Amino acid sequence: MKRSTLLLLIALLATTGLTACNTVKGFGQDLQKVGGKMEEKADK
Repeated sequence: MKRSTLLLLIALLATTGLTACNTVKGFGQDLQKVGGKMEEKADK
C-alpha cells in the first residue's frame, strides 16, 4: 500500500514539475515578443 502511494506521489510531482516548466517557458517567449515589439517602436 505504501509503495503504490509513493509511486502516485512521485508521478504527481513529476507531472506538476513538467507543467510548470512549460508554463514558464511560454511566459518567457511571450515576454520576449513584447520586448521585440518595444524595440521596434523605439527604433521608429
